[in-house]
Amino acid sequence: MKRKNNKKNDLLNDPNESLGRFNNKVAVALSGGVDSAVSALILKNKGFDVTAIFMKLNNLTKEEKARKLAKEIGIPFKVLDLRKQFKEKIINYFIEEYRSGNTPNPCALCNKEIKFGLFLKEVNADFVATGHYAKTKDGYLYKAKDFKKDQSYFLWKLNSKTLKTVLFPLSNFTKEEVKKIAKENNLSIVGGESQEVCFISETNNEFLKKYIKEKEGDIINKKGEVIGKHSGVWFYTIGQRRGIGLSGGPYWVIDKDVKRNKLIVSLNEKDLFSKEVLFKNANWIRKVDFPIKVKAKIRYGHKGGFGVLLSNNKFTFDRPQKAITRGQSIVFYNKSELIGGGTIK
Repeated sequence: MKRKNNKKNDLLNDPNESLGRFNNKVAVALSGGVDSAVSALILKNKGFDVTAIFMKLNNLTKEEKARKLAKEIGIPFKVLDLRKQFKEKIINYFIEEYRSGNTPNPCALCNKEIKFGLFLKEVNADFVATGHYAKTKDGYLYKAKDFKKDQSYFLWKLNSKTLKTVLFPLSNFTKEEVKKIAKENNLSIVGGESQEVCFISETNNEFLKKYIKEKEGDIINKKGEVIGKHSGVWFYTIGQRRGIGLSGGPYWVIDKDVKRNKLIVSLNEKDLFSKEVLFKNANWIRKVDFPIKVKAKIRYGHKGGFGVLLSNNKFTFDRPQKAITRGQSIVFYNKSELIGGGTIK
């Protein structure tokens, strides 16, 4: 009699080149979502000594959901309360950046300071792992197999020393494969993707108005002519089209004068395009010899564009890019490798 081939968990048992099989202790940051849960399952299946760590970062996170998943996977579960540090380092930074007229990237800072900073210091493990779609090799950072879900952009602030202690079990999996693994292993995953900013349950401006007072100012065009009023430049971002409140549009926000509380807009979308990017606080994972031809992304959803990295604080795109925004991250890739990044100024 021919035995029926059981294909369940074929994906789970596929070798992952970036890991190998060890008995090392691994602390997995288990959020309660499908990505971190499947990451923990993959590591357990490969023979690692896995412990799930739930980082309590704010009152919106769901501890019980993560606890239930750890039980289903069959691994120990611990809670690390980092709410105080998260507020001081991430939420306060987010508010102050907007108050200064910038559009911050809190996830990049959180990864450095919290998820791969405090987390690394607090846990007793040989490695830490998360559900990020990214890849590490010999302390360097690369894009994941699933380019659509790749999250290496948010990891540019990490250094090579840290990356040597990090595992990304989903590096060679697509999102659909991850969902299939969860379903085949009866994990109680509920809901869709994570929200854009994890500590905000309302709109961005509703959150900001709790901390930043509204202040009426002028909306002006490129000639300096007053064409309307606004409630505070910090509630707008470069490239914004909706919510400006002007008739005869569409208008785009092309700049902000924070000191004078003036919002500069234009009817011409071309005014949003430029080639040159100045940036600060550069972090290089790989040593860079300037100048170098690379590809750069100026926000997570940006497809990226080629150009020349001229120095430690200047990059020029080959073709003009839309809405280069102060406070956002510019991240540089040499083929699939992320070599570093900075904060746009």
